[in-house]
Amino acid sequence: MKRLILLSLGLFLFAIPSRAQSVDASVGYSYFHLGGGADLNQNGVSGSVAYKPIPYLGIVGDFGGYHGSELVSNGGGGAVSASLNTYTFLFGPRVIMHNPTKVSPFVQFLAGAAHLTAGSGGGSTTNFAYSVGGGVDVGVLPHLSVRPQVDYVGIRNSGNTTGCARVSVSAVVHF
Repeated sequence: MKRLILLSLGLFLFAIPSRAQSVDASVGYSYFHLGGGADLNQNGVSGSVAYKPIPYLGIVGDFGGYHGSELVSNGGGGAVSASLNTYTFLFGPRVIMHNPTKVSPFVQFLAGAAHLTAGSGGGSTTNFAYSVGGGVDVGVLPHLSVRPQVDYVGIRNSGNTTGCARVSVSAVVHF
């Protein structure tokens, strides 16, 4: 009896990796609103790679680069253009709700870092960042989807959190 239980457990453990696992990769346009004192609108590109060991759970790596500039008074009656680049590197879980239609909504919580650089030698900083949001994959072809997505991104700096919003539209390839 003990051997039968061990054999059953062994077969179960070997069967888990043989399940239909999948990966999806996305890339697309993102609008990023950097809140706080900056209050700057940025445009850029974001992408993600998600490994799904089981159909409703993904492990996500999300990366983005955003650029924005605005005119700032130079104190002498004129204005100078100031630019800021924001790069995000976030990782975490994604919960996917599969259904029989071609529409699959998801929510995710990601954590990582945000790197901000000011143009023209203005310096840079890297801070802890997190993201809470979700979206929906709308199937277009068997392995291709369109993904609208909305996220709240919090960037921690010196004990304060700068609230940011990200709105993205991406193409997703499912492997």
